[in-house]
Amino acid sequence: MTNKNNIIISQLCKRHGKKDILKDVSFEAKQGRITAFLGPNGAGKSSTLRILLGLDRSTGTATFGSRKYVTFDTPLKVVGAAFDGIGGNVSRKVKTHLKIIAQSSGIPFSRVSEVLKIVGLSDKGKARLGTLSLGEGQRLGLAVALLGDPQYLVLDEPTNGLDPTGIRWFRKFIRQQRDMGKTVLLSSHILSEVEAVADDVVIINHGKIIAQGELHDVMKNLESLEEVFFSLTEEGESINENLS
Repeated sequence: MTNKNNIIISQLCKRHGKKDILKDVSFEAKQGRITAFLGPNGAGKSSTLRILLGLDRSTGTATFGSRKYVTFDTPLKVVGAAFDGIGGNVSRKVKTHLKIIAQSSGIPFSRVSEVLKIVGLSDKGKARLGTLSLGEGQRLGLAVALLGDPQYLVLDEPTNGLDPTGIRWFRKFIRQQRDMGKTVLLSSHILSEVEAVADDVVIINHGKIIAQGELHDVMKNLESLEEVFFSLTEEGESINENLS
């Protein structure tokens, strides 16, 4: 029986012109677990996540429990997503940026200081967005995702720009979110970091799911997730070359 707090991707198919972008993509990200969604550039990761967040269309379904993202009145209270940088006016102060987002979703301003503390940016409240480093921008994106204390976290390249201290912090942070019973779906190119935190792994290549399951099952007898990833995706490349 499917948990009502799982992310459920079912039979997504999408074409662009004559090209199949997604081919019957199906998987679940389970509550209280970190699911890593992996694949080479152009494999279909971003398309899948955009469909999940109501930013693109396809056949099939992509839901949070049984509901589509677009049906939530205040989605930030249900789904926290970190994508594509900060997305605010560079001259705006960090706290002002968060307060505007909070107000638009009916979230109390007291939550702003709470999330800044969680992501380690308490001392940056008065800093302007344009002065933040790439890593600080990543943390601010996570603060936005956490504002509504959502059940679901959908994170795209969350460790991009983080220094070693920041990456170590992120490991602790994301495990805490999992242990609180959140449903975490993250996409990343840094396979060693994924291996350090993921419970479950889904690998997509050429728009098709080529492996999925618990991390230790997907890794089997191979020494690292990186070894698994390249053995699967490069094998897929050679198969396609032989067919062409």
